[in-house]
Amino acid sequence: MTIKDTAEEWQVTASDTPFVGNKTSVRTDDVVMPDGTVVRRDYQVHPGSVAVLALDDENRVLVIRQYRHPVRHKLWEIPAGLLDVPGENPLHAAQRELYEEAHVKAEDWRVLTDVYTTPGGCDEAVRVFLARGLSEAEGERFEVSEEESDMELARVPLADLVRGVLAGELSNNSLVVGAMSLTAALQGDGVDALRPADAPWPARPFEA
Repeated sequence: MTIKDTAEEWQVTASDTPFVGNKTSVRTDDVVMPDGTVVRRDYQVHPGSVAVLALDDENRVLVIRQYRHPVRHKLWEIPAGLLDVPGENPLHAAQRELYEEAHVKAEDWRVLTDVYTTPGGCDEAVRVFLARGLSEAEGERFEVSEEESDMELARVPLADLVRGVLAGELSNNSLVVGAMSLTAALQGDGVDALRPADAPWPARPFEA
């Protein structure tokens, strides 16, 4: 039996956008159920995101610590950011985020995994990249502001991240997914078997 998600779209009889924010909005759809009833579904409309698990030659992962107001926590995360431009190439966005948040560039890029963060209430799709062959980026550091002005940087062994995830000490979605996916890849067919960095992404189609 092949386990695979499939695209499907149920009939929507009415749709409204009661809230529009700076980056996201809220949509209300009336959706026809299989038995013919119509139910209302509210969800956040999100442009999509990219995240980068950057692994150095000592098997350490580049992580950042940042305040996240909705959950009232400072979370250890991997570099990540929004797909600000519709149709933006996710690899280019990931390279930009790695530079802006860590002032680092990478020679080797692969797709580690693709996830929907909270599909019951938000349409956010995240592509998590694996970046290797790290080096310091050239030029001046990107000028940060707001929450990022208090950001901390560290390089942590992959095994320590996995232990922290399983102990309930690390909770950021992209860090958890990235660390566990890379561990599975290393214990399986290896990172060379991962998808190329320009692999298709149906959730957020892009131009090469």
